[in-house]
Amino acid sequence: MSLLADEPRPRRFFIETWGCQMNELDSQRLSGQLMQLGILPTRQVAEADLILLNSCSIREKAEQKVYSRLGKYRLLKPQKPNLLIGLCGCVAQQEGEKALHRVKDLNFVLGTGRVGELREVVARSLTGERVLATGFPMERPFEIDTIVRDGSHKGMVTIIEGCDKRCTFCVVPSTRGPERSRPLAEVRNEIHHLLEYGFNEIELLGQTVNHWREPGGTADFADLLNAVAAIPGLRRLRFVTSYPRDFTHRMVEAIGRHSNICPYLHLPVQSGSDSILKKMGRGYSRQEYLELVRGLRQARPGIAITSDFIVGFPTESEGEFEETLSLIEEVQFSGVFAFRYSPRPGTSAPRIGPPVPEPVGSERLRRLLDLQDEVQIRLNGALVGTRQEVIVTGWGKRPGSFTSRTLCHRIAHFDSEDSRGVALGSLQTVEITRSLPHSLMAQLALLSRDSGATMPA
Repeated sequence: MSLLADEPRPRRFFIETWGCQMNELDSQRLSGQLMQLGILPTRQVAEADLILLNSCSIREKAEQKVYSRLGKYRLLKPQKPNLLIGLCGCVAQQEGEKALHRVKDLNFVLGTGRVGELREVVARSLTGERVLATGFPMERPFEIDTIVRDGSHKGMVTIIEGCDKRCTFCVVPSTRGPERSRPLAEVRNEIHHLLEYGFNEIELLGQTVNHWREPGGTADFADLLNAVAAIPGLRRLRFVTSYPRDFTHRMVEAIGRHSNICPYLHLPVQSGSDSILKKMGRGYSRQEYLELVRGLRQARPGIAITSDFIVGFPTESEGEFEETLSLIEEVQFSGVFAFRYSPRPGTSAPRIGPPVPEPVGSERLRRLLDLQDEVQIRLNGALVGTRQEVIVTGWGKRPGSFTSRTLCHRIAHFDSEDSRGVALGSLQTVEITRSLPHSLMAQLALLSRDSGATMPA
């Protein structure tokens, strides 16, 4: 839908993005649609005629943070009476019409299942209509040619949307809707498009990425990995986020078979206690998770595994928490994301039992993070002196400095006296000179990227 000729036309847009890679890709999709309308991006919110807040609702108080930020955007309205403000993302899907009632200057609410309809929503908003576009229609536009890929070091490809798991703590099934897989042919076409664009790294996305199934067919995620990894010119392939109980032996074998599948896996476990895992509704035991980790490391020696943890889940005892600490010691994760439990709207966890008191939950979180720091110091220290292939992800704070990611997704900072060949998204070889708990320090190696031995890191 085109913008009406007699309506004030937005010239600049600003998008603020919170949350996961799915939200990042959604913002790229939103940007592309606006640029098709001739509306250009700006990094200065005060310059914008259209402001989008692409929100995340995974943590506690997400709604309060969203409304606080929208309140700040409203302050621009007196100076810009034609300013449009839109709420997008998971909080938009969760709050829906309530957001329009609560924020009188909010022009539209666009849910996660309606991202492809932004152009129509903006056109309707310019007529004065306050638009509510939420829910998950069966037919949803997903135009890869409208996605703005500039400024990204990797090409992200959604292969499955939504989640059917119903973990007792998680709001994703209601904010992202039911699972819906994209056809393999469509995925392959998009990857070919990104490789032609020049990306060296492709990342497959899904809330339960390894639960992908061919619509109307029999192929599963193992078949998709085998098909995608064989695409000529694909140098690095990642995927996130994997669900432990959805892994099969064939999927593990595929990870071991293809060298261009990065030796890195994000595998959320959430707890090391069987009793807590059962109350979370995760569908696997501690032992089953450990067996999966062992199988992955046998198939792909040196693979780095990161995870998610929730501490202070309702009824969690000190003994159950210590089982989580022992799991961290046993698995030796290369990194973790850990949070104190927070109740989310529409989830069943609050009915399980009383929450762990805040001081106890905070103290457990600190202990977990302290232990994980010790693990990471050991693992990162073992990489000093090795050469690593990295992909350049950004520029550092000093002239001639860069940030990058190793094959196993560790952050590596390095300097280069001659930075002309160090472009965003390029592959470089660096030598690790120093380790920190959460990153590596390096220097650009004089050898070409194909010279010398490297270790996955």
